[in-house]
Amino acid sequence: MNADLWISPRFFHLSCSVLRILGMFASCVSVASVRILTRVCALVLLVAVGLCSELRVRVRLADGLVTEEVLEADIERDLISVEFKQGDGALITFVADFKQDVKIFRALILGELERGQNQYQAVCFISRLSRNEIIPSESMARLRQKNPHAIRLAEERRGLEQLTMSAAVNLSQASQLSSHIHNMCSEAREAIYTRESDVKHWLDKGVDGSIFEVLPQTTEAPSFQACHSTKDLWQPCLCTYSLRLEWYPCLLKYCRSRDTTGKGSTYKCGIKSCSKGYHFTYYVPQKQMCLWDEET
Repeated sequence: MNADLWISPRFFHLSCSVLRILGMFASCVSVASVRILTRVCALVLLVAVGLCSELRVRVRLADGLVTEEVLEADIERDLISVEFKQGDGALITFVADFKQDVKIFRALILGELERGQNQYQAVCFISRLSRNEIIPSESMARLRQKNPHAIRLAEERRGLEQLTMSAAVNLSQASQLSSHIHNMCSEAREAIYTRESDVKHWLDKGVDGSIFEVLPQTTEAPSFQACHSTKDLWQPCLCTYSLRLEWYPCLLKYCRSRDTTGKGSTYKCGIKSCSKGYHFTYYVPQKQMCLWDEET
C-alpha cells in the first residue's frame, strides 16, 4: 500500500527567511539584473522544499468515505501537522511538537444552529508526545509519493486509546507547554484539556501550576452523568469525543546497500503507515457544549 512512498535522499536545509531576503534584494537591483535574480529565485524555490514541505494523500475513512489529508513538516520548528475533514464535517488537526514533546489535537465541530450553537465549536486536547508515535520532522519533509491519486489504507491499525482529560489549560500561559497551542487553540479558549498524569509530568519539569485548573470530576467516583444520558441542556455532564488519525507515517523503513568494496550500509527508504483512534472524556459545565454526544 505504501510502495510508491519513499524518503528522498536529497535534502537541502534552507531557511524560509532566505526567500524574504531575496525579495528585499529584488527592490535594490537594476532592471538588467532582473533576469539573473529570477533564475536565482527559481533555484531557491526548488531547493527550499526540504524545509517547509507539504504532502497531500487521499485516505479512506472508517465509514468508507475518502478524505484528503494534508501532512506538513517544518524542520526549523521541528514539528509535524496532520489535517483532514471527517465524514461528519468536523475538521481535525493534529500537531506533534518534537521540541517540547507535546502533541495537540484540535477539533472544529460543526454546531447545531437551530439549537442555539455557533457555526462551529472548537475543542483542544493536549498531552505528551512519545518519540515512537510518528516519524521525525526531517524524514517527513523528505517523504514523496509517486501516485497522488492513490487511496491509502494504513498498514497497521493500532488500538483505541482512552484518555480522561481531568484538567483545563489556561490559553494565556499555554506557551509554557508548546508555543503552538495559542495559535491552534485560540478559538477553543475555555475548552483546552489535558490529563492528570501529564499535569504531574509538566509540574515536575518546572511548569507553573497556575496554567492548569482541575476539573470537578474524578474517574474513581464520577459525580456527573454522561452527557448522552443527560436530558437538561444546562446541566453539567461528562462529554466524550472520538477521533481517528486514519493514516500517518508512524515508523521508518530501512534498506540495505553495498558499495563497490562490498561494505554494507543501511539507509531510510520508506515508511510504515498506521491508524490510531482516540477517545476523550472530559467535564463540561453544560450539555449544550456537547450536543454531538447523545443517545441514538
